[in-house]
Amino acid sequence: MKRIKIILLAVVTIVLAGCSDFLDRPSLTTMNDGNFWTNENNVKLFANGFYNNYFTGYSSAWGVDYTPLRGYNFSDDFTSTGKQAGFETQAPASRASVSEAAGWLSTYAGPTWCFAWVRKSNLYLERIDAMKDKYLTAEAYQHWSAVARFFRGYEYSRLVSVFGDIQYYDKVVGDGELDILYKDRDSREFVMDKVYDDFVYVLANMRLVDGSDQYLNRYIAAGFISRFMLFEGTWQKYHENNNTLATKYLQLAVTAANIVMQSNRYTFTSDFRSLFGSQNLAGNKEVLMFRRYDDALAIRHHIASYSNSTESQPQSANLWLIKSFICSDGKVYQQSAVQNAAVLDIPNLIKTRDSRFEATFVDKPLQEAATLLYATKFIDRVGPTYKGGAYPAMYGSNTNTNDAPVMRLAEVVLNWIEAKAELATIGGAAVTQTDINSSINAIRNRPLDATAIGKGIVKTASLQLSSLPNDPDRDPDVPALIWEIRRERRMEFVFEHTRLMDIKRWKKINYMNAAVNPDLLVGPWVNFPVEFPQWLVASKVNILKVRKADGTVVTYNGTNAAQMVGYYMPVTVSNRDPFTDRVYLAPVGNQQISQYIDKGYTLTQTPGW
Repeated sequence: MKRIKIILLAVVTIVLAGCSDFLDRPSLTTMNDGNFWTNENNVKLFANGFYNNYFTGYSSAWGVDYTPLRGYNFSDDFTSTGKQAGFETQAPASRASVSEAAGWLSTYAGPTWCFAWVRKSNLYLERIDAMKDKYLTAEAYQHWSAVARFFRGYEYSRLVSVFGDIQYYDKVVGDGELDILYKDRDSREFVMDKVYDDFVYVLANMRLVDGSDQYLNRYIAAGFISRFMLFEGTWQKYHENNNTLATKYLQLAVTAANIVMQSNRYTFTSDFRSLFGSQNLAGNKEVLMFRRYDDALAIRHHIASYSNSTESQPQSANLWLIKSFICSDGKVYQQSAVQNAAVLDIPNLIKTRDSRFEATFVDKPLQEAATLLYATKFIDRVGPTYKGGAYPAMYGSNTNTNDAPVMRLAEVVLNWIEAKAELATIGGAAVTQTDINSSINAIRNRPLDATAIGKGIVKTASLQLSSLPNDPDRDPDVPALIWEIRRERRMEFVFEHTRLMDIKRWKKINYMNAAVNPDLLVGPWVNFPVEFPQWLVASKVNILKVRKADGTVVTYNGTNAAQMVGYYMPVTVSNRDPFTDRVYLAPVGNQQISQYIDKGYTLTQTPGW
């Protein structure tokens, strides 16, 4: 059975740390370290130790870091009751980790200030270098050094996305090398050029397949490289106005995606819901890599249980996200010919929108969602039918066993088409209809499952360059084609890893400010007397509110039930604290700056902090 092998290295323990106060890290003395690096199988075994950190899937047990739904819920797509979660307002007293635990920062969707994984990948590469010609063939050396460099590039891509400038290390640094241990941050451009070099090496040297498809191979690596290079390329374009570097990184994103797309190994043959709720993704041609869960092996998670329509969703879809979904005729709702396309209640949204809306959300208001729009994307069609009764273990608690897609074809092709479209604005070749057909239209042509067909759901019309939607909500500084590509990402990746990272790289963090974007603070249109009369009760007096189309707010007073028709306002909802552009990057901890000073060195704080 194919699966990602998650193996704890009980045979040999190499203690690796390297964050914050570097001199506190343990030494590299290990049990049988000299005997471990003597065969390729052990090299492969060590690589498995990276998988939990980088190929998280649905995590395990109650883990939420880097998980969809329970982890990635801080963005302009989602709204909670009360005051919205805010960005940092000051540099923390301390920000560091000395462990290999995820230690992520949810408001930056990336890791904390930590170099444990950089050190681990460097040690891995050094051990592999020492095995060259003696224990590894030339081909094996090329592959495993590419694996090590992939993980180093992965980690630095994440660190740079959070902190910008960051110390770059390409070797294991000794405790006495103070000038290196306590050097100041290297520039973002310097670090990402090193990452670029690592990724070029990976694409040239990693094995196309290494046994099972569930082991890291060139196709899987290429998918991630397309992600990271798209991020950095667009960051350089929109934040740094550096079209030279933007071109360099975006071209590598295209090259990496092409490796996947031209392989003929992957295709869009799966319905959308099966990508996330299936008990077995083996053989799914749209999935490059997945994390396998198995009750018999006690490998379980809890993400499906928070999609089962009973567990609460404290962050759920707002009107801003709802309005972004294209109608089934391929037009924006303001211009669509689909009947009731402009009626933004849940039943009409299910009928009129791109099929991914129906596959993502429940078709009626549910009080378990903060905005009443409940997502069931990460569970199969059967799970929610147990609402009101006892859930089998596979759908409840932390005993869920549906497989998690780790890298899938849709992301690769959307990275590809966006990179090509961005390159076209800075001197590259124009995007063609063939390009659109190979990406956006291929996604829209996915098969529908029986449940969707039974509801009358149809595939969305193809996108045509000759008649791009003229969205009145489009930002004037964004070309129509790029706007539609961004829309496609938004529909495709609800509650996945992309949204916060996308609006950061596009320099659109202002989308998260309800003072300029009031649709953040409401959910779908709800006719409470008809759709949700159970809330027209005494306990909801002066609590239940709706916003009319003209912006007027109506509060339920016990006698005005007929007026309770409008966009639902979550209880006591209000805007997050004000923020500025400095929140694009995270500050380092004041304690870490002081540690440098104590050693006679300088650690520069992130600009603006």
